[in-house]
Amino acid sequence: MARRRRQSGTGESATVELARRLGTLLTELGLSEIDVTVGEVRVRLQRGVATPISFAAAPVVTSVERPAGMVSPEVESGSGVTIEAPMVGTFYRASSPTAEPYVSEGDVVKEGQILCIIEAMKLMNEIESKVAGRVVKIFVENAHPVEFGQSLFLIDPAR
Repeated sequence: MARRRRQSGTGESATVELARRLGTLLTELGLSEIDVTVGEVRVRLQRGVATPISFAAAPVVTSVERPAGMVSPEVESGSGVTIEAPMVGTFYRASSPTAEPYVSEGDVVKEGQILCIIEAMKLMNEIESKVAGRVVKIFVENAHPVEFGQSLFLIDPAR
């Protein structure tokens, strides 16, 4: 999580850029935690553990947003379209622990339909289908952490 002691337009963007760079470094080096202080700005990133948890007690996972110009979240696969995680966070199949999942394997989905939620830094980000078709495979279990670019769903597009 990024912590700032003062707010300013340029300081905030510098903090975000520092967090992105540290997130990349965290992934590249396989570290579980990194803590850096630059001037009055302290950024601490910590990777969550991959253990089953309840919806309310999500692991601490730092979000590294997709930089502008990155590839779109769908990648053509041999027999379908793979929807990938656009950020680091915790994957949830439903809006709450007691709610029905947004989709299940075998369901037919429309383009723009919500498939799941990825929680990143206490924000719930709805992930939508980029194509209409049938959900062939769900690659991630509920309440598990996901990495940027990790495959979430395989969808057989409607023809």
